[in-house]
Amino acid sequence: MKKNDDLFEDIFKQNEKRIYYHMHKLGIRDPYGDFYSEGMYAMWTAYQEYEPNKGPLATYFNYTIRNRLIDLIRKKTNDEDNEQNYVEKEILTAYDGNKYGDSKMPILDTSGMDMEDGDSWERVFSLLTEKQRKWVYFYIIRDMSLKEIAEQEHVSVEAVKDWGKQARKKLRAYFKDSDGI
Repeated sequence: MKKNDDLFEDIFKQNEKRIYYHMHKLGIRDPYGDFYSEGMYAMWTAYQEYEPNKGPLATYFNYTIRNRLIDLIRKKTNDEDNEQNYVEKEILTAYDGNKYGDSKMPILDTSGMDMEDGDSWERVFSLLTEKQRKWVYFYIIRDMSLKEIAEQEHVSVEAVKDWGKQARKKLRAYFKDSDGI
């Protein structure tokens, strides 16, 4: 049922304080006018949907405005909670575990390994594929970034990450079984 817009302006001016009343009762601070706008829209929809045989317009205004403001409070609270959860998750991801530089991959613990001992490296390299050997050599020994290795080898960064993942898996199993080199 479409009503006269000019009549609504008069009714709005008479009932505008209802919005402020409900904002005050709900303890809403509204520096950006979001809640006031929601209250105005609630009043407009209540005016458009009002059926006189169901009760007074003022009661319907109060009911509609209050419930719309509560819904907006819930929405904003949920949005803030979701944002906070996302930030906490990203912080945990960024600082989780043993990381080096921009890499999200854990670095290999090389304590106890003599970098000059050729026999030890020969045994380690014998476990690995050629690509995994490249990852160990460039990433661990030469301290190159994943991006630099990818550019040098003409592959994607994801491919280099996969080389490292597979190499670490083999090295962990080797060191776990043999208790070192």
